[in-house]
Amino acid sequence: MQAFEWASRALPPSELPSVLPVAVFDKLVLAASKILHKEPNCVRIDENSGLNPDCRVVVVGDVHGQLHDVLFLLRDAGFPADDRFFVFNGDYVDRGAWGLEVFLLLLAWKVLMPHRVYLLRGNHESKYCTSVYGFEKEVSVKYGDNGKHVYRKCLGCFEGLPLASIIAGQVYTAHGGLFRGTVITPSKRSKKKNRKVVHNPEVNSLILGSLDELAKARRSVLDPPWEGSNLIPGDVLWSDPSMSPGLSPNTERGIGLLFGPDCTEEFLKKFNLKLIIRSHEGPDARDKRPDLGGMDVGYTVDHVVESGNLITLFSAPDYPQFQATEERYKNKGAYIVLEAPNFNTPIFHSFEAITPRPKANPYYDFEDVIDSDEELDLVSMVPESGMQQPAA
Repeated sequence: MQAFEWASRALPPSELPSVLPVAVFDKLVLAASKILHKEPNCVRIDENSGLNPDCRVVVVGDVHGQLHDVLFLLRDAGFPADDRFFVFNGDYVDRGAWGLEVFLLLLAWKVLMPHRVYLLRGNHESKYCTSVYGFEKEVSVKYGDNGKHVYRKCLGCFEGLPLASIIAGQVYTAHGGLFRGTVITPSKRSKKKNRKVVHNPEVNSLILGSLDELAKARRSVLDPPWEGSNLIPGDVLWSDPSMSPGLSPNTERGIGLLFGPDCTEEFLKKFNLKLIIRSHEGPDARDKRPDLGGMDVGYTVDHVVESGNLITLFSAPDYPQFQATEERYKNKGAYIVLEAPNFNTPIFHSFEAITPRPKANPYYDFEDVIDSDEELDLVSMVPESGMQQPAA
């Protein structure tokens, strides 16, 4: 932590290898990847993980390469410890100038305390997003001739990040939120063997997915597919809550779903949960969604239903670091603390951005690049099948 903080103020980006040589990077990423790839799609943090009444769980939303705010958050909340768990909801990289340092720092914590620090995947932990929003270029600038190697290793690590967590059997956390299930339509002959499985259903046949289906999804993809049979990872990473009831395609983003309060209620009730904590939407995204609350204090309570609540948590203050508009959002970031006995009552901690940030140059064209909440260029990747198709 101290080395990265010092380097961000004292060294040009291209000298980061003097602080973290490639050989050390390789060892760290290999150790972290081995741990991450063994974890299930939905990690459970409960008594079997060492969670007891003396523990607390800190949940963190998007941090987007804002190293100094992440360092403040860790010091403010207290470092991971035997009685202090951390769950990070993804989006460690892109937009901010220190995505690599943030990601590597959190991997170091994961390796040091694998059963106290849980790193979930965000939509920006993907090949598509990192090629558009700065991380790929950042790695190239910082590691020079070794940049492609370092970037490739990071992508491999992204593929191992779990998709969701369930805390104390009460709280579901994921970057985007809920996800669709597989629709089974009987054929004319209703014998079981003739059932037809529909993976990419029409809009009117969208149903909410189950935790069993989440457990079986294939998360080891560079870019979660927007069509085909493996849609759950894209839904979990890209979906958004809506005030309109039902499930519908998320046409604004071009991938994932919009889910209404009725879906939140159904999911909470079906799986005996009390709270959903998701992230994925900062002040810029909420600016365009007047039906939902703004991200001024780092969180919003979006759905209040009979069985519990759905919260959006965003942990990058004064976001984005590089803004094309004269007037900045100046939003606060926030993290949530969950405590015994039930771990389902969120304690919110809002915080201001650390100022002044060290001077840094953006690694993407922040004035022209599309917002991540607008429809993406969904024809920019070649999927595993070799056919050209949309991607996130």
